[in-house]
Amino acid sequence: MEKFASYLDQINRSVGMTARWFALAMVLLQFGVVLLRYVFGFSSIALNESVLYLHSALFMLGAGYTLLIDDHVRVDIFYSGLGRPGKARIDAFGHSLLLLPSMVALLYWSWPSVRNSWAIWEGPLSVGGIPALWLMKSLIPAFCILLIIQSLACLLRQLITLKVSDNHSEEGPAV
Repeated sequence: MEKFASYLDQINRSVGMTARWFALAMVLLQFGVVLLRYVFGFSSIALNESVLYLHSALFMLGAGYTLLIDDHVRVDIFYSGLGRPGKARIDAFGHSLLLLPSMVALLYWSWPSVRNSWAIWEGPLSVGGIPALWLMKSLIPAFCILLIIQSLACLLRQLITLKVSDNHSEEGPAV
């Protein structure tokens, strides 16, 4: 199970290492947009939309990596005071009954919109924008799939932790 979880981790690690460059590209592009507008008096809707596309890609493709490195938002009211088995139970509950079902539902309900967008090669958000809204909508299923992959990896690790803690509790105290 650990080997399979590591394989799943590698998928999000690879995507995350690529997506992080979108942040630099987004900052540089936004700087260029501001420079062009206020120094040279040139404005482009497509350039403005490209910042939006990069931001969307960064967020949607980076979510699985954020879960991998455990850097997502967590409310630690009860969680922080628990031991490893208690945290593993909460995480296993969250992955199996909250995150996985919600990502499957989002994937299911968003797919017709994404499919239709691809079927008509849906155009820009605004006149003069990037004629590839279909590409941005494709980030929704990618987001779902990457989070499902990482959630499965995390769930496997929590189950391993729970199994190990159960084995230690069955052995009793050391003599």
